[in-house]
Amino acid sequence: MRSILPTLTKMPLACPRSPLAKRVKESGFTLIELLVVLAILGLLIGFVAPAMIRQLGSAKHKVAEQSIERLAGILDLYRLDVGNYPTTSQGLPSLSAAPNGVAGWDGPYLKDESGLKDPWGRPFEYKSPSQRQGHSFDIVTLGADGKPGGEGEDADILNR
Repeated sequence: MRSILPTLTKMPLACPRSPLAKRVKESGFTLIELLVVLAILGLLIGFVAPAMIRQLGSAKHKVAEQSIERLAGILDLYRLDVGNYPTTSQGLPSLSAAPNGVAGWDGPYLKDESGLKDPWGRPFEYKSPSQRQGHSFDIVTLGADGKPGGEGEDADILNR
């Protein structure tokens, strides 16, 4: 009786022309295929990233507009309780803490003072009485650049 173990070890695992040998040889990606995919991803990122950054800036501008309108509504509540708007020297912090010598204050009208900052982290500017015709007060943010004037994201935003 002969052992079949030596016979099995001499047998090739896959014939060079078998489908298994083809699959082993062709598995994986070539360097050219990887470079093409990386180039396509780079182009997509190059086109999509600027559009997303513009949308982010536009969103901050809209949030600033809505925050100013919300503060204007809160100032109207303050005026109903006190009888007038806070002065420029009292400012917007008078919505969170009672200013000295003010009767009828029924606040706080804001839970925390983080609502007194624009989306860029700067405090809103408040002036009362207003410098504009037909307005009792001004709430202003100077936009993304923090400088007066500007266009687009850098434009100043005022209450209506």
